[in-house]
Amino acid sequence: MTELPQLPASTVDELNAIRGGFNQLIGLRFVSASYDEVVAELELDSTHLQPYGLVHGGVYSSMVETLASVGAALNLEPLGRHTVGLDNHTSFLRAVRSGALVGRARPLARGRRTQVWEVNITHEGELVATGRVRLLGIEKGSTVAGEVVTVTSGNGALPKSM
Repeated sequence: MTELPQLPASTVDELNAIRGGFNQLIGLRFVSASYDEVVAELELDSTHLQPYGLVHGGVYSSMVETLASVGAALNLEPLGRHTVGLDNHTSFLRAVRSGALVGRARPLARGRRTQVWEVNITHEGELVATGRVRLLGIEKGSTVAGEVVTVTSGNGALPKSM
């Protein structure tokens, strides 16, 4: 891959501003973002729990998908590509009922067409879930599900670095 430009310090603020939609619904907040790592946190409440009072597996899967997708998008945007997920495999390791989750995504493989990112989710410093996402970099202007792929949440614009 070609050398990437430096991300501006405002990237995290801009990611939080455009998070809209599902990320906003679940309360995911970005903490840091670089080409090599994306970190976000989620403060748990009753809406994140399944009937047994444990964090719903979909919460973990959603965090994994989002953090990996943002990492790949940061890397592929300078190459004129958008990012779509192909596979998400998330494993639940420990039950959690309350508190905060912290997700940390790092790349395992970064190519121009596909990338694989691994995400670890911790609760009070203990690993509670882990996942891998394989992503496809598609040309800007490509259509998916009958529409041209664009960012539609928040103010509709990706961070300037993207």
